[in-house]
Amino acid sequence: MSEDKELEGIIQRADERMKKSLNTFDSELSRIRTGRASSALVEHIMVDYYGVKTPLNQMATISTPEARTILIQPWDMNAVSEIEKAIMTSELGINPSNDGKIIRLVIPVLTEERRKELVKFVSKVGEDYKVSIRQIRKDTNHTLKEVEKEDNISEDEVKKQLNKVQAMTDKHIKEVGEILEKKEKEILEI
Repeated sequence: MSEDKELEGIIQRADERMKKSLNTFDSELSRIRTGRASSALVEHIMVDYYGVKTPLNQMATISTPEARTILIQPWDMNAVSEIEKAIMTSELGINPSNDGKIIRLVIPVLTEERRKELVKFVSKVGEDYKVSIRQIRKDTNHTLKEVEKEDNISEDEVKKQLNKVQAMTDKHIKEVGEILEKKEKEILEI
C-alpha cells in the first residue's frame, strides 16, 4: 500500500511541476507586447521607490480604458517621476506622458515585420517550454524506474505509471500549443 502512495506522490509532483511550467509560460507571454494594451505589460516593472525596488502594481492603479492605452495612477503623487523613469528604462520601448497625476502609455501599432518577429519569438519560447515539460517526464520516468529496481515493484505497475506520465505530458504539451496559438492570433490581429 505504501508503494502505491509513493508512486502516486511521484506522479503528483511531476504534474505540479508541469503545471508550474505551464503557468510560467502563460505569464511570460502576457508580458509580450502586442498591438493591444494590457496591464501585464507594465505591472512587473520595478520602480525605485524611496530607495526600494518596488513592482509598479504595488504602488499604482493600472487600467486599460481603451484598446491601445494604459493608464497608471500612482497612489503617491511624488512617485510619478520615478515611475516614468522606470518605464522609459524598461524594455517596453514606449515613452510615457503624464499630467502630474496620471501616466498615460499609448501602445503603437506593430508593423507587419515586427509582428512576424514576435510570432517567431513566441514560437521559440513555446518550444522551450515543451522541452521543459518533456524533461520533467524524463526525470519522472527515471525516478519510477529507480523505484522499480529498489522496491521490487512489479513491472506492470511501473508501466501503468509510465503511461500516466506520458498522458499527463501530452495533455500539458497540448495546453502549451493552445496558449501559443492564442498568443500568435493576438499578435497577428490588427
